[in-house]
Amino acid sequence: MSYSNYFNPELETMPVDQLHELQLKRLKQTVRHCMNAPFYQKKFQERGITPDDIQTLEDVRKLPFTSKEDLRENYPFGLSCVPLKECVRLHSSSGTTGNPTVVLHTQKDLDEWANAVARCLWMVGSRPEDVFQNSAGYGMFTAGLGFQYGAEKIGMLTVPAAAGNTTRQIKFIKDFGTTVLHAIPSYASRIYDVMKEEGVDPQRDTQLRVLCIGAEPHSEEQRKRIEYQLGVKAYNSYGISEMMGPGVAFECPEQNGLHIWEDYFIVEIIDPVTLEPVPDGQLGELVITTINREAMPLLRYRTRDLTRFLPGECPCGRHHRRIDRLQGRSDDMIILKGVNIFPIQIEKILLKFKELSTDYFIVIETKDGNDIMTIEVEINQMFTDDYARLQSLEKEIKRQLKDEILITPKVRLVPKGTLATSDEKKAVRVKDLRKLF
Repeated sequence: MSYSNYFNPELETMPVDQLHELQLKRLKQTVRHCMNAPFYQKKFQERGITPDDIQTLEDVRKLPFTSKEDLRENYPFGLSCVPLKECVRLHSSSGTTGNPTVVLHTQKDLDEWANAVARCLWMVGSRPEDVFQNSAGYGMFTAGLGFQYGAEKIGMLTVPAAAGNTTRQIKFIKDFGTTVLHAIPSYASRIYDVMKEEGVDPQRDTQLRVLCIGAEPHSEEQRKRIEYQLGVKAYNSYGISEMMGPGVAFECPEQNGLHIWEDYFIVEIIDPVTLEPVPDGQLGELVITTINREAMPLLRYRTRDLTRFLPGECPCGRHHRRIDRLQGRSDDMIILKGVNIFPIQIEKILLKFKELSTDYFIVIETKDGNDIMTIEVEINQMFTDDYARLQSLEKEIKRQLKDEILITPKVRLVPKGTLATSDEKKAVRVKDLRKLF
C-alpha cells in the first residue's frame, strides 16, 4: 500500500507564515486560558501585564517564565486551568527531593499527545503494517503510555514489553516480528550484548529496521554504533513530561536535528544567565510555551536542557524548526539510563549511615556500551579486617540508593581523607567521563 510521507500533511508542510499565524492565534487563546490558574493570575499582576498585551509572537517575551520549582511549590493542582473533573489523567515525577511535579491532562490533551507521537513515528517510516515494541517503563513515566498511544494511533500492532528482562525483550522481538523498537540508547546497546550472548544475529534473526532512542544524552558515535550493531536506523526523540512527554521533537529521515512541532509549541533558546535570546546556532537553554493544551498549559517553561536552533530549511519538506541534539543541562542534574538524578538525592542517603563521612564523589563512565555510576565515599572508621561487615554495609547502601534513584550504582568505601577537598572552593561531587557530544 502506498502512503504519504506525512502523518498530517497540512500541518507538517504548512508554509512558515501560515504556521506563525496559527501560533499567534493559539498563543493568544492559551494566555487567556492561563488566567484560570491562580499561579498565572498572580504572575501577570506582578509583571503588570494582561492577555491584551500579546499581539505578536515576539510578545511571548513579555510573559513570565515557569520553572519546575513553580510546579513543586504549587503542588498538586495550582497550575490547573480547568476543573479537576474535566481531567482524565495525571503524570508526576518521583518527588524524591520534595513535592513531585504533577501534570494534568484532559481527554483532548491525550488525543493531541497521541497525534504528536504518531506524527513522529510516521515521520521515520512507521506504518500500520509494522509491529512496535516499547521497552520504556509505564505508569507515571510518560514514555511508556506516550509511545503506546502514538503507535496505536497509527494502527501498528503494539508490544508493551515495558522496561527490563532483556531475554524476554529479545524473544518478543523474534517471535512477534518486531520492526520498530523504542529504547533508551544504553539499553539498546544492552539488548545487542545479550543477543550476542544468546547467539542471535539481529540482522539475520529479526525484522528490526527502526529504532527510536531518547531520554538520555548520547553521541553521534553511539547512535552509529547502535545502528551498525542492530542493523537499524536510529532516530533521536525529545520529550519532557511537563510538556506532555515524548512527541515534543523528533528526527526526520534526514537525521540532521529534531523537528519541534510549532503548532504545539513556541520555542525559544535563551542564555541561562542573562535570560536573553541567543542567535540561531548558538548554544542556550530551551524554553517552551505550550499552545495546544487544555488542562495545564505552561508559559515559557525553562527546561534547563541545552541545545541550539539549526538554521535553514530541512530537505524533508517540514517547515517546523529544528533543534540540535541535547548538549547537557544548565543545572547539575545527572541523566543516567533515562533516569533524572540529583547529587543531593545521593547525599541524603549516604548521610543516613553513621559509618560514612560527608565526603563523597560520583563518577559516571561508559564501559562496554553501558553507562555506569560509581560512588566513592569515605568511612569514618576503617574496619578493613572485617570483610563481612564491609560487604554488608556496601549492600545496604546500594539497596537504599536504588530505592531513591531507581538504579543500582557501584559503591566503593575508601579511607577517611582520600576524597578531602580544599576549604577554599566548593567540593566537586560529580565527574562525568562519558563522551556525550
